Amino acid sequence: MYGWDKRIPTNQLWHHKSCGQCGNIPGYPSSLLWLQNMLGTKYLDETDQTSAPWNYHGSGIGNIVSLAAVFLRNFHQAYVSSISQGLPAGYYYPLVHCGTSFGNYKEVRGYLLHSAELREQVKKILGKLGRLVDGKLLIPEEIVHYSEWLHVMRERIAEHRVIDCSNIRATVHPACHVHKMVPEDVLYDDTVLDGNRVAVSTGLLQTLGAQVIDYSTWYDCCGFGFRHIVGEREFTRSFAIDRKIKVAVEEAHSDVMVGHDTGCITTLDKSQWIGQAVGKVYPLSVMADCQFAALVCGAHPYKLAQLHWHASPFEGLLEKLGIDWEKAKAEFEVYLKEVAAGRVETLYDPKRAITSGPGYEKPVQPAQIEVNS
Repeated sequence: MYGWDKRIPTNQLWHHKSCGQCGNIPGYPSSLLWLQNMLGTKYLDETDQTSAPWNYHGSGIGNIVSLAAVFLRNFHQAYVSSISQGLPAGYYYPLVHCGTSFGNYKEVRGYLLHSAELREQVKKILGKLGRLVDGKLLIPEEIVHYSEWLHVMRERIAEHRVIDCSNIRATVHPACHVHKMVPEDVLYDDTVLDGNRVAVSTGLLQTLGAQVIDYSTWYDCCGFGFRHIVGEREFTRSFAIDRKIKVAVEEAHSDVMVGHDTGCITTLDKSQWIGQAVGKVYPLSVMADCQFAALVCGAHPYKLAQLHWHASPFEGLLEKLGIDWEKAKAEFEVYLKEVAAGRVETLYDPKRAITSGPGYEKPVQPAQIEVNS
């Protein structure tokens, strides 16, 4: 739309996790990792990272210097993380999970490029942390969101689809922080709604075969806002029900609302039980794009997609997909007994978490690395 060409790495990825996903929607990141395992994607899911800056940005309590320092600290860690594996620096590229932090990172990157004063202030902080490369700030070429990876990989993902979803009426909530913050740095695709809407999520759903249904309030915020969830939660809850969920149910007769941001999924999902308390009953399954993709590619709805963490009803959607949710739930209950007995399945070798893995030896002065030109 803006004439930009964005480069999206498809392999050797460093997962920049989301606090809200891991804490509230664990099926969100597990579905993404499951899809990457399915495709044979090389990645690193390590513990040496801070919370991304969405809350400090959203609440207004974090100044621009602190936001920029957190941003570059995490991206520097992604850059040096491969050294402990005997791989060259820069082997892994950050894949940002949180849409809100993705938007903030895009903004802050722009500020850093245009402000020598900001760069100097941040450089002093990161110098004390040993987070410089050859005495310089490491500013990434691209900020990449996981939904962008899903979009460019959607054809390969669709090759693994085992469940027909052509009867599913899906609505998409485009996250404000993804497509309204630095709007020129967002994926648009002429093959997705003629390039008139942000391509992520919608393109994936269409490629998987689902019906993507339009609705009048598609552009509206989910209710989470850029600060509303912190300052006035009742506004958030009523907006989520009245402006998004109700409209998707009544206008689009939607079976599922799909999104690509932590805050959006949480707000649209968790607000529904509150609506029921005041007679606003509009049951609609809400999940992330990677969860839906994992489901139709055969992921277990409880063990992998972990839909039982959701407050919105999902059983009807599973039935429409031909998934026996009662059988799946019984299997999951058996699995929980296995977990209690210490027999745990993992998507990822915990030893590769690096900072907590057995045998890990911290590299000497990891920031003082030589960059080969």
